[in-house]
Amino acid sequence: MKKAYTLSLIAIAIVFQYCATKQIARKPALVSKVTYVSDVEPLLVKNCSPCHFPPVGKKEPLNTYLAVKTEIDEILESIKKNPGEKGFMPVKHAKLSDSTIAVFDMWKAGGLLER
Repeated sequence: MKKAYTLSLIAIAIVFQYCATKQIARKPALVSKVTYVSDVEPLLVKNCSPCHFPPVGKKEPLNTYLAVKTEIDEILESIKKNPGEKGFMPVKHAKLSDSTIAVFDMWKAGGLLER
């Protein structure tokens, strides 16, 4: 009985030695592209109007793709600041959520696509 048990353990060890776990190839998470029209513009309308939307707004206009594309570095700098810091945006409102700021970051990293 002891011999059979020992032989079984040896056989199992040999079998497992030759078994290789296959790593399943995982597809990278599909990240939808961030565009001005579908992702950025709605955030600007919600968080930056009326101040940055003419004719009511008296601040730097951010109502067009070209204006936002040109000013993206300044926009990111301003929205990443904390309330009370000079240049913080949106003035007199709470800081934008990290996920909202991330949309602007992803848009820039993705090439500032319009559509």
